[in-house]
Amino acid sequence: MIRPGLWGTAAAQLLRLAPRRWWRRWPPVPRPDRGYLRFRAETMWGDAQHQPDPDDLVAYLRWCRSMRDALR
Repeated sequence: MIRPGLWGTAAAQLLRLAPRRWWRRWPPVPRPDRGYLRFRAETMWGDAQHQPDPDDLVAYLRWCRSMRDALR
């Protein structure tokens, strides 16, 4: 799904969830910690191995954007 209106939110969330000094690890990709992602999957779906579908990601990014806007 292409949602240009959420690209900025997605980039911001990627950097917020990236471990500190992520650029020092190979490959230098700001990937969120796997333990955190397992925890979030378990609290959301009751299964740490659940793979979210694209609609879940869009809903999450919309929620992040709405929370950011509400705090401004």
